[in-house]
Amino acid sequence: MIHFNTIFRIIGMLLLMLSGIFFLLGLVSPLFQGNDLFSFLVSSLVTLLVSLWLMILGKGSKSEFSRRDSYITITFCWIAFALFGALPYWLGGHIPTLTDAFFESMSGFTTTGASVMDNVDSQPHTLLFWRSLTQWLGGLGIVFFTVAVLPMFGIDKVQLFAAESTGVVRRKVHSRVSVGSRWIFAIYILLTIACSISLKVCGMNWFDAVNHALTTIATSGFSTRQAGIAAFDSAQIEYVLTLFMFLSGINYTLLYLLLFKGKLREIYRNTEFRVYFFTALGLSLFIAMGLLAQGDIGVEKALRVSFFQVISLQTTTGFATADYTQWPPYLWMLLSFVMFLGACSGSSSGAMKCGRVAVLAKSIRGEFHRILHPNAVIPVRMDGNPISQDTRATVLTFTCLYFLLIFFGWFIFMVMGLDFVEGYSISVSCVGNIGPALGSLGPAYTWSALPVGAKWLSTLLMLIGRLELFTILLMFTTSFWKKR
Repeated sequence: MIHFNTIFRIIGMLLLMLSGIFFLLGLVSPLFQGNDLFSFLVSSLVTLLVSLWLMILGKGSKSEFSRRDSYITITFCWIAFALFGALPYWLGGHIPTLTDAFFESMSGFTTTGASVMDNVDSQPHTLLFWRSLTQWLGGLGIVFFTVAVLPMFGIDKVQLFAAESTGVVRRKVHSRVSVGSRWIFAIYILLTIACSISLKVCGMNWFDAVNHALTTIATSGFSTRQAGIAAFDSAQIEYVLTLFMFLSGINYTLLYLLLFKGKLREIYRNTEFRVYFFTALGLSLFIAMGLLAQGDIGVEKALRVSFFQVISLQTTTGFATADYTQWPPYLWMLLSFVMFLGACSGSSSGAMKCGRVAVLAKSIRGEFHRILHPNAVIPVRMDGNPISQDTRATVLTFTCLYFLLIFFGWFIFMVMGLDFVEGYSISVSCVGNIGPALGSLGPAYTWSALPVGAKWLSTLLMLIGRLELFTILLMFTTSFWKKR
């Protein structure tokens, strides 16, 4: 049985909070001499009315909450936030069409970072802050959900984590979900503050520093400048962002053990972290050598650019300091592999995640051993613990679905008129929540020229990718909606 009353009430409560955020942004708008006071106040009013209506529909709801309820709630929370989050863009005339406004909002909340805004530099400061805040809230994801809303309903269940994250090995910060999520929430805020201060010390003004910290820690990629990070032309800023992007790609439970427990050995012993660290290091060094072979770049800059770009794409942040579409094609292939790989599960990054890649690699090696020694029992282990057959099957299913979804999007984009490279890269970018693509959709361009149909398909792929495929794809099965 699906508890629609509870679902309505939870979404209504979340939209009530969103309405409050709009109201506060409207109040501070005059301080930045912006012209978006009206759009934020109207957005606040519309969101408030809908939230009250949903809470009325959910009146008398109980704290009962099933796994199916969690899938529906999380999916429609993201859709609702993206829909109402588009209002300031559209009502203020900053993005003229509802399609583009919804695309920008969905790209923000799913931390994809693809943009249709061609005039970022001229936008009001309040709107740019809201644009960055959408990514920070989206990156926080289920942690914000559990800390801010669920305790009001007496709901404290692990199902909600399963609905958004399907990682290989789940570690708990605390035996209670709500307490553990608060610790992760604290780390998220701590990293954001540290990144803001570091960027300010390196030369950014406070507005740019805070905005870029919000999008860096969320591994998302929106910038306050049309040219992105390249507009600042600062090696120090690039080094700082590289560090914080890398930290944001680490499992937050491991960061907790490091920052609050001082257990450095736990991080080193973690298989997924080692895969993440050594692939980032190895690919960055290889790409740096490729850039040096071109002969028109120094050693320091080659290393800085390669590390920045690899970590930016591996964590699916999507920042760029160079137009890598101008690099030799074999370097594109390496960057495409990075886009598939992703960072660690339990972080705000997208793509496949290093944990799944590690399980696949270990499963392939185990299968070779099994063929050579058919009677041997050779378990697949992660961090010294055996991985169950069910988990291996789930990882394999996820991988197949991931590639099938990319090919599906690739085919449909080509039907809509995109060429071979653009169709492929935009599908990979949306499903992996990466942001930049290739060709005319590369890091030096926006996605404003996409056909309307391609923009709507992109938003769907972004959402499916952000919620790790199963959450939404399950809802397209008939068995999901059966009473039993």
